[in-house]
Amino acid sequence: MPARSLPNGTGFGSGLAGIILPGRRQFRNPLGPSEAEVRANVAGEASADAALALHVASGEETELVEHDVPLDLTAAAFFDVDNTMVQGASIIHFARGLAARKYLKTSDLVDFAWKQIKFRVTGKESSDDVASGREKALSFVSGRSTAELARLGEEIYDEVIADKIWPGTRALAQMHLDAGQQVWLVTATPVELAQVIAKRLGLTGALGTVAESEDGMFTGRLVGDILHGLGKAHAVRALAVREGLNLKRCTAYSDSHNDVPMLSLVGTAVAINPDTDLRELAKNRGWEIRDFRTGRKAAKIGVPTALLLGAAGGALAAIVARRREQAT
Repeated sequence: MPARSLPNGTGFGSGLAGIILPGRRQFRNPLGPSEAEVRANVAGEASADAALALHVASGEETELVEHDVPLDLTAAAFFDVDNTMVQGASIIHFARGLAARKYLKTSDLVDFAWKQIKFRVTGKESSDDVASGREKALSFVSGRSTAELARLGEEIYDEVIADKIWPGTRALAQMHLDAGQQVWLVTATPVELAQVIAKRLGLTGALGTVAESEDGMFTGRLVGDILHGLGKAHAVRALAVREGLNLKRCTAYSDSHNDVPMLSLVGTAVAINPDTDLRELAKNRGWEIRDFRTGRKAAKIGVPTALLLGAAGGALAAIVARRREQAT
């Protein structure tokens, strides 16, 4: 399936900056959408197009065909990645691999880790942190090929992420596959890297952040914005339209209260390893809760502190390894 063409005739990742990122003066209706909401919508639409294009371009059939499972064409499952499918933050895992290959500075890795720690502890995303993270990510990919990013993603997944998949969440994804349903990851991680995780797990594909590219090279601009919050809900809705899915028959899984828009969009919402706010909301709404974390000292430490220590430990290990390399 070719990428959906936009009004200027380009594909999902080409020449979009001038037409999809309107300035504030274009919003004349005070009751209309904010610039952030427009960006989220654009990000979701672009993510759905990119996900389907990458899925088709991979040229690989899913496990549904291999096991001759009758297809359930109108139902699907959508899984958040960080702390839902993968232990920890996938972008930090990738950043560690990139730092080891000298693609990122140690200071950038520490900055990524610190922002993730703040997010996990507070449960809230700082607009300044999001903007800063976006700039660093774009500065890294600018001028590089999409193929190079995918190759690095495959190497880093095998080295770092493969052992961090939650078995319980993976089993839930397999349950949907065995029922003949599509299974998609939904994440703020770049779509090329998210696709690697989906491919390695045998899933249908991934919805992720789309960085603009021309002739296979990243331009250094995002299509819309980072895929998070409302953007994820827009992406799921856009994919459902393209694939003919009935959202009332779909299921979504996440650990974060920030994903409530996506969870509220489908017929069945499941909180996986939920943060405090999501756990409370799930109880109030009667959503299923599953917690695959073990060995936690909740009474003494609490989940936020445990997550903080885990993230800090990962960043420290990468810094030590980098300094050892520099010393040799």
